[in-house]
Amino acid sequence: MLISGASIAGPALAYWLHRHGFTPTIVEQAPSVRPGGHAVDIRGIAREVVQRMGIMPEVRRLSVDERGFALVDARNRIRAALPADAFGGEGIVAEIEIMRGDLAEILYRATKDFTGYLFGNRITGLVQDDDGVGDGVDVTFADGQKRRFDLVIGADGVHSGVRALAFGPESEFVRYLGGYTAYFTVPDPGNLDNWFLMYNAAGGLCAGIRPERGGTAKASLAFTAREPLDYDRRDVAAQRAILRRAFGGAGWMVPDMLRHMDSAPDFYFDSFCQVHIGQWWRGRVALVGDAAYCGSPLSGLGTATSLVGAYALAGELASTPDDYAGAFSRYQMGIQKYVSDCQRLPPGGVKGMAPESRLMIAMRNLSMRMMTRWPVRALAAKQFSKADAMSLKDYPVSSEARRVPA
Repeated sequence: MLISGASIAGPALAYWLHRHGFTPTIVEQAPSVRPGGHAVDIRGIAREVVQRMGIMPEVRRLSVDERGFALVDARNRIRAALPADAFGGEGIVAEIEIMRGDLAEILYRATKDFTGYLFGNRITGLVQDDDGVGDGVDVTFADGQKRRFDLVIGADGVHSGVRALAFGPESEFVRYLGGYTAYFTVPDPGNLDNWFLMYNAAGGLCAGIRPERGGTAKASLAFTAREPLDYDRRDVAAQRAILRRAFGGAGWMVPDMLRHMDSAPDFYFDSFCQVHIGQWWRGRVALVGDAAYCGSPLSGLGTATSLVGAYALAGELASTPDDYAGAFSRYQMGIQKYVSDCQRLPPGGVKGMAPESRLMIAMRNLSMRMMTRWPVRALAAKQFSKADAMSLKDYPVSSEARRVPA
């Protein structure tokens, strides 16, 4: 079985496939596990998935010490704050926060001994046998080699290449939400006190910085935009120029962030968007994680849905290994409500995070100060409880590897 993508969903799927007796292969276009990335949280039933994988001690060892989330003004004065232990550790900052690259490395180490990793490569062609006639998918790779697999799973993110090949153009499935965001590593300014700080400026500008380990911090810059921008996703210089234009007059720590942006080794820029697909599989090709149901960074539940989706997909395939279509169908039916709930955005969406005017910024700050008080607390608790809104199905695991066509 071939999986495209070696970030979170792909290796998690490989882990559970192996536990059920399959022999997975992962192809990843990066030359190695991608380092860096913003902090992701392990919340709700995703914690149970991590526990069942046996990697929770390593996750906790590499977790980031974040005491909470605070909104600040241009003079770095706190205007509203929410500690990490609010809402039972399921608030804006969760009990367990870990850098995406660290989690990806943990998952890689947990799977590398039984997973064939093909780094520096990607899928460029998929030809499926007619349903009911053949038994596989002919895969062409960027390096020219051709191999045959029984199933192909796209775990390759919002801009999934597998989805484009098997389902159709990205424009059919990716919904623009009205803004853009960037993440990159900067030196720790020394005054974070282990808090995730966020600053807003009029015009829909939002800047944030959160602590990491080892003397660095993660900067984030986000802004609203009514219509999608016309830029080349491969042109990093153009993306940095977009941010400089948007944030040129912003205060707080923004000038320092912009100064360190060019030297950041892990610069990332993309739109706020969601992925919506009616059916998560086409023949012998299925999708998992952001490729199928990205909720955007605004939802804060992308890691959770990736881990839970990988667990469910592997379990259903193991339940009926000779009926992949039935397994794909049960996988979607089993977690679709959970995914839909996780995709629901907080009030205001992008504009709630990046208000357009000073008045709206003040109103948002007030609403956050009220978050732990009645009646706002009840509404906030409902938002934060989505990650725990289902129970994991139990799937028997196999002690022997089931060999599948390579």
